[in-house]
Amino acid sequence: MRASFQNFQQVLAYLQGKGLFHMDLSLDRMRRALAALDLTRPPFAVAQILGTNGKGSTAAFLASLCAAHGCKTGLYISPHFVSPEERIRVDGRPWPGESWVAHAENILSVAPDLTYFEFLTVLALLIFREERVDAAVLEAGLGGRHDATTAVAADLLCFTPIALDHKDVLGPSLRHIAADKAGAVRGPAPICTAAQFPVAAHCLEDAALAHGAPLLWAEPLPAPSPGGPSAAGLGLQGPHQSVNAGLALAAWRRLAPLLGKNADDVRAQAHGLARAFLPGRLQSVPAAHDHPPLLLDGAHNPHGMRALLTALQQKNIRPAGAVFSCLGDKDWRTSALMLKHFLGPAPMFIPALDNPRAARAHEVAAACNALPPATAVALDNLPEALTRSAAALGAGATADPVRPLLLLLTGSLYLLAEFFTLHPDLLEAPAPVPAPDSAGTASA
Repeated sequence: MRASFQNFQQVLAYLQGKGLFHMDLSLDRMRRALAALDLTRPPFAVAQILGTNGKGSTAAFLASLCAAHGCKTGLYISPHFVSPEERIRVDGRPWPGESWVAHAENILSVAPDLTYFEFLTVLALLIFREERVDAAVLEAGLGGRHDATTAVAADLLCFTPIALDHKDVLGPSLRHIAADKAGAVRGPAPICTAAQFPVAAHCLEDAALAHGAPLLWAEPLPAPSPGGPSAAGLGLQGPHQSVNAGLALAAWRRLAPLLGKNADDVRAQAHGLARAFLPGRLQSVPAAHDHPPLLLDGAHNPHGMRALLTALQQKNIRPAGAVFSCLGDKDWRTSALMLKHFLGPAPMFIPALDNPRAARAHEVAAACNALPPATAVALDNLPEALTRSAAALGAGATADPVRPLLLLLTGSLYLLAEFFTLHPDLLEAPAPVPAPDSAGTASA
């Protein structure tokens, strides 16, 4: 008997039954579902965001650029921290779950065999169509060739830097991984890419040539210039964000003519880049009753960890300690030792994650302590790690009167998810930057 949904909680229960990490690498189910719902070519512009690191940030920048130019914009990102509602956004707002029910019922009636990610991808497209968005930014979940977002006709593809990740699914080498991601190229739609390792660049060049797609190499945002977009005025922090913002800006300049917008409105561009927000990206959090001052970042592989540590060095931030945890199917040893070396004698707190894919906390701590001094300690859960770290930082409160004590929380988006479950208010964007008074620029 087919399931039937009466409320959002029933939709959630159905999705949980699918299994968050279940994958079945094929586009056949998606193609059938999209054809049945007349969504193969949606009635709005579509930008697909692929790559390894920076996908979410690039998607957030591009969606914010669209909104700043007056476009009603859908954004589909993953994973979520607390609720799947976070994945589907219209004009920056998570779309309320109660409005999912009718759409979920519709999907189930034509495609009962979709995976968790496929179901949410189709749901996002239905919501965006119902809301009559002008543009939708779709972040790929994993890979490219068989990702659910690749079943949708796209007007533009963006590739953030491609690096080693998900080797168990995509292949053991960078060439395998890049070839899979480049497999998302499926027609002559323009391709914008950030700088890539040579082997990844060759994969993208071959795919673009095979499909007659123009390939544009995006430049990082430049140093500040009067009135225009620059790396100094970004809503997301860190030197690596100049790469993501530059990619998003290059993509916007290709999308703008399709949307009837001015591709050269530098004031609107600067405003859009300044208003971008994504939780867990070098996010500063003040102290609370259950934790010290925090800096949250979702670095979850060596490439991301390198970007995080470079950002800290450039900002002259030396954390007084770190909470680190990670998934076991990532290259966690390299990331953990990079962080351990950076911290020096500062303590590391390694909580066990409530996740079947999590690396064992005792193994992570032991690997870290192989690099002297032995400052890493395994703990049962995140609340214990926050309590222990607050006590440790409090004991060293007078150690450095110049730099304020700060705890870094990093290693996995799932670690951040456990923190945001305790503090869901921190998922919200800060107060918006006032919009410039210029034609074609959104004021809200």
